[in-house]
Amino acid sequence: MPKSYSDKIAVDLTADNDRKNKEKIKAACTAGRINDEAANYLSELYSDSLMWFREVFYFLGKCFGAPKAPVMRYDYATDSAIDSPIKISDINPLYPYIVHHRLDADPMRNQFFTSGAGHKIDLAVSSIVTVIVGAQKSVDRAIDKITGKYYAAYVDEVANTVYRVIASREREASARAVSDKIRAKLNEKYISTPAETVLGIIGSGHEELAVELVRALDKVKRPRMRLQDIWRVKCLFDLIPQARTFIERVCEMMPDRILSVRDNFYDMKNPRNYRDAKLIIDIGKNGKVVPMEIICQVRTFFEFERQTHDNYEVARKTENKKYNRAKTDSKVISNVVQGAREHKIGVEEYNLMICQCLEDLFDRVGWNILYSLGNDVSMFDGFPKPCKLYYPQKILDVIGEKLDNAIENEVFRFKNAPAKLTLAQESEIFHFMARFVLVSAMPYVQKDWDVPSDTMAGKLFNFVMTEVQRYYKKNA
Repeated sequence: MPKSYSDKIAVDLTADNDRKNKEKIKAACTAGRINDEAANYLSELYSDSLMWFREVFYFLGKCFGAPKAPVMRYDYATDSAIDSPIKISDINPLYPYIVHHRLDADPMRNQFFTSGAGHKIDLAVSSIVTVIVGAQKSVDRAIDKITGKYYAAYVDEVANTVYRVIASREREASARAVSDKIRAKLNEKYISTPAETVLGIIGSGHEELAVELVRALDKVKRPRMRLQDIWRVKCLFDLIPQARTFIERVCEMMPDRILSVRDNFYDMKNPRNYRDAKLIIDIGKNGKVVPMEIICQVRTFFEFERQTHDNYEVARKTENKKYNRAKTDSKVISNVVQGAREHKIGVEEYNLMICQCLEDLFDRVGWNILYSLGNDVSMFDGFPKPCKLYYPQKILDVIGEKLDNAIENEVFRFKNAPAKLTLAQESEIFHFMARFVLVSAMPYVQKDWDVPSDTMAGKLFNFVMTEVQRYYKKNA
């Protein structure tokens, strides 16, 4: 790709790519891999690509404001920017870009820094958000998805829905027989009108059952509608609370454009132990729904993503080619297990950073309480900013009660405070610190790792995370 070229060339490149994509979609339809319904939908998504790509950048500007550094092209192979600033007219969907924005609503701003010699201060946690704007997803990969894992998930959901509806009215054996027939029928070829197929199998004379089946099957998401990452960006934050502040801000700014929100920062059940959050928004116009995927991730964890990328690619390719076999394929399972181990290291590395932040906060929180005596104002009020995406209140209540007992029994106490603290002051400090751990750290799948506990910060961190793990284990 040249460093710079006229807008006309960018338009021509994109138009040529749109044409090739449409040809591939038509070929897939002619070959019977997809039907007309799916082909029409894909053709809509892969038309006017330059316009949709500029909508992606418009969305980023609306959420973050102007970039804080020149926009650069991005190299997936090296996970780095190509040091060559580009003009707006150069941008097109055939290439990925990297953009740096500032999160103005950052609840952690200027709280974490390291002091150098004299007056030199370096921020340890930044308000800068690194955004990787992905190129348009390959149409071949999109077709693989809607005919592979998305279609398999759709078939399972249709068969299970048929079984559930019929079993509620008739014998389970009849429900199972019809469910098996519909599963076999849908696996013969790509079918996205399940109600029509099911009614053909059950025959006439079941009017009430047919009405209920049609209503239930209309709610099953079609394979093509599960494709939501043709346009995608990845936002890298230093800390989880920053990511969650961004998510809430987007939801408040454009609630009518939110298609789905998934927060897996605390998710300990997924087999890959992958931690991120995903937001799907609609960037479409004139009633046309065009989904864009926004992945929110912390930088420390992102560093470990490259180590697991090859494992993921093997699993993905096998999964799309033969979904059912992939679920039991030993090589895929081995890759998933290895990826989970590597992601576990990512969680541990991130939590070590949070523990260091906790260490940095201890002295400053203590001084702050002394500074604010008689003023009823704390510099730390509202930090971190309350968020709807944190733990259930029951977890906070349990940890708060156990922390009170530990403070009362002097398990946690300050030995080198700047001045003598009352029990109420010590309690305020430790409760604040415990809240910071809860909103910032990632919980563990198993209790087989701790941060070093030779400091008060490490001791408190392990106390809080042990209670979180114990709660989830008890309520699993």
